[in-house]
Amino acid sequence: MNYWLFKSEPTSYSIDDLVRDTTMRWDGIRNYQARNMLRDDVKKGDKIIFYHSSCAEPAAVGTAKVARAGYPDFTAWDPSSENPDAKSTPEKPMWFMVDITFSSKFKTQIRLKDMHENPRLADMRLLQKGNRLSIFPILKKHFETLVHLGAQ
Repeated sequence: MNYWLFKSEPTSYSIDDLVRDTTMRWDGIRNYQARNMLRDDVKKGDKIIFYHSSCAEPAAVGTAKVARAGYPDFTAWDPSSENPDAKSTPEKPMWFMVDITFSSKFKTQIRLKDMHENPRLADMRLLQKGNRLSIFPILKKHFETLVHLGAQ
């Protein structure tokens, strides 16, 4: 099993939206490195930390599970979608997505500034300079630490 951190702007799609929807497509990724992870590495059953980014208080806010492994992101073929890409076609898809299912909402959001102060999270990729990807792997110990902190 793999562990991931998925970032979402809460004004676009929040943990509360996932609570409401239960399962949703994680589409619209238009970065090759993130695409490769969605296509090749993210597997059904993997666990996810759901993270609110680009907001006043960036924070880990809950957990989810991968419900469906990578498959072609058909929103790229739709010119009216938020992220169309004319180079991507059903015959030669360039972009991939996964489906995720809600698992839990944290009782306490773990703010980015608090993560920086926690020694168990010191080597987490999120806390390294220059990390701008919307999804990336995390270690099991990071997942477990965030779940523990979120339960308090």
